[in-house]
Amino acid sequence: MNRNYFKSKLFMKYIWSYLFILLIPLILMTVFIYQNAVTNLRSEIEQSRLGQLTQTKVIIDGRMKELGEIASRISYDKRLTPFRVHDSYYSGEAIEALDQYKATSSIIGELFLYFHKDEKIYSAKGLSDFDVFASSFNFSNWSQEAVVQDLNDVKFPTMRPADTVIRNANMKESMLAYLVPITPYSPNPHGTIMYLIKESELTSLIDSVLGNYQGLTYILDNKGQILVDNRQGEALTNTEAKSLFGLSSGIHDKILNGKPHSIVSVTSENNGWTYVTVMPSSQFFSSVVHVRSFIVLLFIIVVLVGAAIALVLARMQYQPISTLVEFANSKSKPKLEIDKSAGSGNELDRIRTALQEYSSRIDLQEPYARNHFLSMLLKYGNAQSLAPELQEAFDIHFDRGSHFVMVIGWSEMEDERQERQELIELLAQIEFPELAAHAYGVELPQLDQIALIISFSHSQTEQPFTAVRHIVEAVRCIMLETFDVTPTIAVGTCYASPNQLNQSFIEACSAFELRAANGHGTVTYFENLLHTPDHTFWIPNNTLLKLSQSLKLGSYDVAAQIISPSIRSLQTSELSALLKRCICFDVLNTMLKTASELGIPHLTPDMAPNMIYSHSLDELENGLLQLASRICKQVERINKKEEQSQIDKIVSYIDDRYTDHTISLESIAFEFAISPSHVSRSFKEKMGLNFIQYIWQKRMDEVMRHLKTSNAPLKEIIVQVGYLDTPNFIRKFKKETGFTPGQYRKLYGENSQTLPASELDDDE
Repeated sequence: MNRNYFKSKLFMKYIWSYLFILLIPLILMTVFIYQNAVTNLRSEIEQSRLGQLTQTKVIIDGRMKELGEIASRISYDKRLTPFRVHDSYYSGEAIEALDQYKATSSIIGELFLYFHKDEKIYSAKGLSDFDVFASSFNFSNWSQEAVVQDLNDVKFPTMRPADTVIRNANMKESMLAYLVPITPYSPNPHGTIMYLIKESELTSLIDSVLGNYQGLTYILDNKGQILVDNRQGEALTNTEAKSLFGLSSGIHDKILNGKPHSIVSVTSENNGWTYVTVMPSSQFFSSVVHVRSFIVLLFIIVVLVGAAIALVLARMQYQPISTLVEFANSKSKPKLEIDKSAGSGNELDRIRTALQEYSSRIDLQEPYARNHFLSMLLKYGNAQSLAPELQEAFDIHFDRGSHFVMVIGWSEMEDERQERQELIELLAQIEFPELAAHAYGVELPQLDQIALIISFSHSQTEQPFTAVRHIVEAVRCIMLETFDVTPTIAVGTCYASPNQLNQSFIEACSAFELRAANGHGTVTYFENLLHTPDHTFWIPNNTLLKLSQSLKLGSYDVAAQIISPSIRSLQTSELSALLKRCICFDVLNTMLKTASELGIPHLTPDMAPNMIYSHSLDELENGLLQLASRICKQVERINKKEEQSQIDKIVSYIDDRYTDHTISLESIAFEFAISPSHVSRSFKEKMGLNFIQYIWQKRMDEVMRHLKTSNAPLKEIIVQVGYLDTPNFIRKFKKETGFTPGQYRKLYGENSQTLPASELDDDE
């Protein structure tokens, strides 16, 4: 057995749970204990119940105080003023704010905000009329009219007794309604916060008081009404239950239902609530075992056997959780490892936290990962070799019979940043059911361009090119109608296999380069580019244009698929050797011209002479392929170098402006005229962490430096580094360092001894 297991509270909880189950026979055997031991045992149990009940009272009082504080914060929250809540523009922020407040307390089942004389009630799920509210939450003993009246009339925090609530017409739950007027303690409140609390949230806190005994637990308000009634065993009449109100705090004996009962009562000083447990006295052991040694021996045997079995079962139960914890720890940041070795906290909480972190990271990075996935498809093709699980994760399917790529450009957006983002979101995944087609948008490095991968099916009677025209026109209409933008569209050739999408993309890029000649807002089809007239033996212009574009994009595979068939076709032709060589030189000239445009002139004297004096078409083909390979490799190096230089500039830009709270991936992308997706991918590859993590780390380091060297208030420091949500920052700071900012300043601050106590408070 790994001794570290015993440092885990969860593992020990499993052991004790199994021990509790296995030691029930031991409890049954205590009926043989001596009569005087019964009295002592009863006294100990009652004192324990009294202590537990007092602890339960403290916990529930704390939860009620917490709900009052939440109501107070809501009343002063600018997002939840009557004006903002009613304003359709700000209502979304109000709903989000209510959802955040709801999440701050685990006992809140539902949270509602109501302003006096209003016809609507607001919750974390939105606003609704009272008719809608009543249909969603139908109280058995609280009519809709009474709800409205209580919400308008309540002057003090009021808890209604547990009531059966029919939710959404079919689900029943027992819930309490806690009404808190806002502003709290104001003689003229303007509204009411209503919390709906599941009865089980309170009963679960006091279930442990009874332990394995049969009995009842009640919570009564300051007027004697029964708020919570939790039963294990026989029930009391309503009159008998209310008779428990007014008992002094302590232990009492009383006859109920004609039977003696042991009663423990505790009264809250904060709200006057009474917490009561009632247990039949007959449960206490009534017989005595005369052979003490036998009882002791039997007790030891049962304990040892039970402990051994509990240990084995607990280890079997804990083993998979331990493995998950180790995995979560291995994937967490080093700072998150504080105190984990000591077993502090609950392993399930740590696993949940790790899953939440991974989920948030995935949600943040999924659009960029999806775009990178599709970019690789456009660059290399071969869609069938891509991981099926990734295609499934990104909801990408190439299950149609035809595929092509179009490149879309625009230039006249007024608010380019916002409208571009909306355009990207619109075209990210779009369906054309009437055309049996779907499309996936891919952000290109250029801000004013996007590629669209189209997968469609067409009838046997319809030509593929006709279907392509219809799809292109549908995309064009969407952009015109939605954004009032006249796009420039270039369309690649349609292929039967998605493995050739890289070729279609290069063809679309080739056609897009001709947009200036065709005019703005035109649609250019690669298939319609002019062939050389009258000279059918010459290589078509569109093929040479595609070859040039493949070299510019560094796509050797596509270039090779153009060069080899073109040269080999000459071997079977009846043209003269001189004309064949001239045609080959046409390909060579295209490649050399492209290399010159790319700024790679040194390839001309290096390789061209060898190809000019080559003796066969095979030698010329090999030479052209080698030249294409060298050009593509050089393009890759140039692009990588330019990308590195660009990222260096971006990192420098961030280092100078990370304290600006408006800085974002989108703002940097538009500053450097690169798409956000391209910035995100390149930044992660160079820095090893994503943009958000880098900004956070820079701000964290700056806050730590201020805490060590200055006496400035924490809120002022946080605002200075560009972070506006102080409470959230404090939570994340403690999560990463293990200390609150105040504790960190105490430990490491140079001037901590001279700071006033308020500056070192953990609740800064």
